[in-house]
Amino acid sequence: MDAQGRGRADNIDPADQWVLNPDTGDYELRLAPSAPQSAVPGPRRGAAPGARGSGAAGSGPRVRTPAPERERPQEVPGPRRRRGTPADEPQPGRRGRRPAKKKSKVKKVLLWTGGTMAFVMVAALVGGYLYLEHLNDNITAVSDDGASTGGFKKDQAINILVIGTDKRTGDGNAGYGDAGSPGHADTTILLHVSKDRSNATALSIPRDLIVDVPDCPTEQEDGTTKVIPGTTGVRFNTSLGQSGRTPSCTLRTVTALTGITPDNFIVADFNAVKTLSSAVGGVEVCLAKDIDDPDSHLKLPAGKHVVEGEQALAFVRTRHSVGLGGDLSRIEIQQQFLSSLMRKLKSNDTLTSPTKMIKLAEAGTKALTVDSQLDSIDKLKDLGMELGKLDVKNLTFVTVPVLDNPAEKVKATVVLNEATAPPVFQMIKDDVSFTEVKQQQKASKDAAAAAAEARLKGTQSAASEVRVRILNGGAAAGSASKTLTWLQNSKGVTKSENAGNAETELAKTTLEYAPDQADQARKLAAIMGLPGTALKPGESVTNAQGLPTMTLTLGKDYKGAGVSLTAPTTAPSSVPKATADKVQCAK
Repeated sequence: MDAQGRGRADNIDPADQWVLNPDTGDYELRLAPSAPQSAVPGPRRGAAPGARGSGAAGSGPRVRTPAPERERPQEVPGPRRRRGTPADEPQPGRRGRRPAKKKSKVKKVLLWTGGTMAFVMVAALVGGYLYLEHLNDNITAVSDDGASTGGFKKDQAINILVIGTDKRTGDGNAGYGDAGSPGHADTTILLHVSKDRSNATALSIPRDLIVDVPDCPTEQEDGTTKVIPGTTGVRFNTSLGQSGRTPSCTLRTVTALTGITPDNFIVADFNAVKTLSSAVGGVEVCLAKDIDDPDSHLKLPAGKHVVEGEQALAFVRTRHSVGLGGDLSRIEIQQQFLSSLMRKLKSNDTLTSPTKMIKLAEAGTKALTVDSQLDSIDKLKDLGMELGKLDVKNLTFVTVPVLDNPAEKVKATVVLNEATAPPVFQMIKDDVSFTEVKQQQKASKDAAAAAAEARLKGTQSAASEVRVRILNGGAAAGSASKTLTWLQNSKGVTKSENAGNAETELAKTTLEYAPDQADQARKLAAIMGLPGTALKPGESVTNAQGLPTMTLTLGKDYKGAGVSLTAPTTAPSSVPKATADKVQCAK
């Protein structure tokens, strides 16, 4: 029999068998009964002899005596409890205690539900973390080899180089074109997003554009760096894949071509087009005529269609059946596809669909290769958040202005249009929108800008009356001499001279003049394409003939004789452009 049972057998409360040991400070179990305790309640006292219940056969008359006042039951100490047991927990074996009030069913349900929800939330967080790790594992990143700016910044304009390769890896891709291609830069777009995120420009670079590919320091698989020699006068698409060139070499080539250094690059192969188009449930495209292209495997009647997977890839690869049948015509159809994809990505149909968003995350992380600055899902998410601020109506698609290569009898390649391409590049460098954006219209009316522009307004002297000395203050070597020759021989500014190098270098070209020389300054600014900000009212100096003359200091921004320094505010009218919010049909 256990202690509790023995306690009941001896009519002893088991709780009272736990006694505090003053030597140890602990409660100890004593099985032997302690000194007798008074019964509860206590006995009545003071009963008269012979009273009822005494057990005697009374011989005299019964005398009723008043009952003595009852005493209150003797106070008995409460049961001792074991350490760690809650004070109000009922002890086993006690009688007469009121049972504890049970919790209601509603409270039980609430407690159970709350616990379950907490478990679900923890599970969701763990699952989300594991899924993010899974997406991180999907990402393929390669070194930018120091060719980029070091990655985009949230408070600056963003330039992302998007490269589509013609590499035939992946299911179903071997049958397209050159199965042995190392993966050339088949489709290249420089995406510029303005600093205020109000507008963007997608600049397509033709793959057959003749360029100079620079030397490219390239990280090898063993961690060493190898410099891949550059080549001159070659197709742009050879900047990737050829001679072991990586995307960082394409990035360097774009910088040399445009003067714009991209922040990051993203490389997509054939699978990216197939998986991304399927992830959003298809992309709507439009054809102005029937197309049956055996090379791209596209066969569609005229009208609108929703394409995805293999059919989407066929659409962006077709060229022989649209336009002039060349690469420039294919660029137009690719821009149409990307415009439609952007509209689909921004639509509520995509953004409110968890299934589509998960598919996009899977497709994007599996099919894209990024530079080492975008090597995690968090970084890609941050970039996506910045791009997500853009309104598609202010996303403009433009192609680098080119001309047919004059050196070829059979036209196969193109060359840069030196008249219209530089203004396009400059607009992107200066973060100027190709669309009407209110924020920039407001900025152009800034007081300082208005004051600078006012300096260009007014009468102009004749070119033969312009007196100016020329200093090289940071431009390329020989710039002062070449500019002098150009001004005298081509523009009639005969009263000009070369004054050598300036004492300090300047970031911007300046023209300093005295107040009475303002008409000469305006003429020279018009000849050279100087902006109003380059004109600095000040003092004149004395030239070699002892006459007052202006001072032209060629800064680091100077590009050469005859190249305007005035930042363009609109693209040349001959440059075709289209915005992503408009639906266009391929012709």
